[in-house]
Amino acid sequence: MTLSELRFVVAVAKEKNFRRAANKCFVSQPALSLAIKKLEEELNVSLFERNRTEVTITEIGEKIVEQANIILEQVEKIKSFAKSGGDPLDGLIKVGMIHSVGPYLLPQIIPILRKIAPKMPLEVEENITASLELQLKNGQIDAAIVALPFNIPGVHVLPLYKEEFVVAVPNNHPWATRKNIHPKELSDEKVLLLNSGHCFSLQVIDSCPDLSKKGEVLQGNSLETIRNMVASNLGITVLPKSATSDRYQNHLIKVIPFIKPVPSRTIAIAYRKSFVRMNAVEKISEAIRLIKTDTFEMI
Repeated sequence: MTLSELRFVVAVAKEKNFRRAANKCFVSQPALSLAIKKLEEELNVSLFERNRTEVTITEIGEKIVEQANIILEQVEKIKSFAKSGGDPLDGLIKVGMIHSVGPYLLPQIIPILRKIAPKMPLEVEENITASLELQLKNGQIDAAIVALPFNIPGVHVLPLYKEEFVVAVPNNHPWATRKNIHPKELSDEKVLLLNSGHCFSLQVIDSCPDLSKKGEVLQGNSLETIRNMVASNLGITVLPKSATSDRYQNHLIKVIPFIKPVPSRTIAIAYRKSFVRMNAVEKISEAIRLIKTDTFEMI
């Protein structure tokens, strides 16, 4: 088994076509086909089902491609590590973030990272938790900032901070003068939440269980879209407290805390246990802990 063979397998899985995969790998199609056949014989498995119109990956093939991606990603990391003279803080690091964290955390940590790790640029991928889990396992990202729970084999999770939820209503809403809100009260309102698949929506529903029983829930694509819908009197919403800091204030919206015990979430950084640049992960964690804010509590 060679790295070239693994690259060929990954390319075919991605392109679902031997000719296109060969072009991507800058080899002839016969050479690529022969290499994959050789690997299949060595492993005594069929990686792909072939017909005239398309190539379909087998179940065992999917698992092997997943591992091949991790191996190839680690090889690139080793090359990068060696090129930088062994400095884990020298070189690009790819970080995934859930949609309800990225817009509010990134503007605060990037200036800090530029000071404490100037040679380590950040490449950020915003996605839902399920997609970030897959990207992390496949080596497409180095670390992910997610909400707990996040229990993935082979992945270490480091809690960073605890963040409370708040209610956002139009400034002419009957609740606008209230000092606090009980979660049960939301079931009597038209509540705007992120689309299904976003962990924040699931956490809100877990915190306000009556919503799923008798509440009217409308969905939006982003918290900023939902915030504008609230400002337009289309309903109310629940936001993470970091989304209500001064820079995100809207005079058409009133933010009200929940009554204690306040619904909340824990945000953590997750990374593969095999990841070789642990100092890079530690620097990202340090940058987050250096943020001066009253919107969340460091752990």
